[in-house]
Amino acid sequence: MMNYAKKGEVFLVGAGPGDPELLTLKALRILQTAEVVVHDRLVSQEILDLIPAHVQRINVGKQPNHHPVPQEEINALLLQLAKSGAIVARLKGGDPMIFGRGSEEAAFLQAGGVNVTYAPGITAAQGIAAATGVPLTHRGLATGVRFVTGHCQANRPLDLDWEGLADPQTTLVVYMGLANIKQIAGELISYGMPAKHPVLVIANGTRANEHRLVTRLDALAVAAPKLAVRGPVLFIIGEVVTLLAEKPASAIENVLQVPELGEVLHG
Repeated sequence: MMNYAKKGEVFLVGAGPGDPELLTLKALRILQTAEVVVHDRLVSQEILDLIPAHVQRINVGKQPNHHPVPQEEINALLLQLAKSGAIVARLKGGDPMIFGRGSEEAAFLQAGGVNVTYAPGITAAQGIAAATGVPLTHRGLATGVRFVTGHCQANRPLDLDWEGLADPQTTLVVYMGLANIKQIAGELISYGMPAKHPVLVIANGTRANEHRLVTRLDALAVAAPKLAVRGPVLFIIGEVVTLLAEKPASAIENVLQVPELGEVLHG
């Protein structure tokens, strides 16, 4: 462990969904002045490449059902680094305060006497919506938007407000829901969401290897596994998906279609 003479500090930094141009100026400044960067798996390589070569990097990334560095050890590592005097950038994909456990880490550090500063990031829903041309709200189609996680701690069963989430006038964005998408779709339909409701599935949103799939709610459990790519997957469910921007011919290879499930873009 490196020893630093000055008082340490931790910056909770949002890396955004992957495109380095979506990184905030504040986040970039912190990454280029930090002495240690502790980062997650979902941070894109393009953003990691912006970190100066001399800066110590520590990968504490988690994968589904595989957490090489448990959260308790991450907390202890951040505290130890800060107590040793390091200026630490805790770099998380998206925004650290939206399904990123940033507030848990901040509370632990603050209880240990460490100052925490926030650098918010563009969350996946915002970044992907802008990149695809799908608005999260739109007059006449969606009067509101809700973000939910499709994965519970320790793989416990999902216990969501299914009745409220099934409102067809609200755009529903599901993070980390690939493993449970069959249950999610089934519950939404059983609580009244139309079976033909359009769904946009995005893997590696805003990145060079982005893949998209358009389907409908009752076909989602079959369609989603066809995104046979590694990386974060986001689901946007709602009538706003019909506004998906047309893609130029050069990008067609990045748009996955499932003809047997039906295309909903044009009605």
